[in-house]
Amino acid sequence: MRDGKDVQSFITSETESIRRRVGTARVLCALSGGVDSSVAAALVHHAIGDQLECVFVNHGFMRLNEVDQVRALFGDSLKMRLTVVEAEDRFLQLLDGVSDPEKKRKIIGEEFIRVFEEEAIKLGDLEYLVQGTIAPDVIESGTSQDPMVKTHHNVGGLPEEMNLQLIEPLRDLYKDEVREVGAALGIPRIILQRQPFPGPGLAVRCLGEVTSTKLSILRQADAVFQEELQRSGLANEVWQAFAVLPGIRSTGVTNGARTFAQTIILRAVTSIDAMEAGVAQLPLSFLESVGRRIVAEVPEVNRVAYDITPKPPGTIEWE
Repeated sequence: MRDGKDVQSFITSETESIRRRVGTARVLCALSGGVDSSVAAALVHHAIGDQLECVFVNHGFMRLNEVDQVRALFGDSLKMRLTVVEAEDRFLQLLDGVSDPEKKRKIIGEEFIRVFEEEAIKLGDLEYLVQGTIAPDVIESGTSQDPMVKTHHNVGGLPEEMNLQLIEPLRDLYKDEVREVGAALGIPRIILQRQPFPGPGLAVRCLGEVTSTKLSILRQADAVFQEELQRSGLANEVWQAFAVLPGIRSTGVTNGARTFAQTIILRAVTSIDAMEAGVAQLPLSFLESVGRRIVAEVPEVNRVAYDITPKPPGTIEWE
């Protein structure tokens, strides 16, 4: 690990720190289904056991079938108590007419907290909130030493006033270190190897105003990309891969007739810690196959492109 500690020493020190701070209190964990929040949940569960209550908020910006996958993976595999909150309409209404990505992130970040505060009361006046915040979230959100790149919902998106006290045991770690901790805690590989997924979800992969129609188009296109990556055996070759709906329409032709439809951008990168990323060298024949499927199966789309920009100068996400 970067600070010179070994993984077991980190787990031991964090476990002791959490126990001292929490005592006998019950704790709510914001579980998103991603690697970071899963490892944070497992670490806190390791420290305080059944005092932990995990809450997954379906904000309506998840990928196709993701809510069911989270229920199966985390309710069954990690054996933790899991509450799923359905809040799609609530979040979508708040983003009505909002196109600026920073505003999106901040609105989603604050509303997450409000939902968790409500659930904390329902579950019995819980005082603590566990988040899977990691070092890149903090750095990119801006510090006294680092300029702001983008507001992460769990850092710069937090409201000034909160009724819950934060516990962020992974705040100084990078993604590769988080996975090391997770492996040491016995988290199944299927969870640890999940691709990173932003807290605001598809809301920051759907450029401009977010609507249910645009989300549906994006979900379908992204599902095709993920299916083809799995089918071809390329899924393990990338750090992160996803579709973006940039809101660009272009002229096309279907069955001899003109179309004027949406464009999908495919993005796939390689990385170690998400601070830098390279372009995944996916075979052109594979990309052509994905493009053909998307255009054939998503009628609102008539053009597919591949993003070949590393980080920097681009970020991994488009917003």
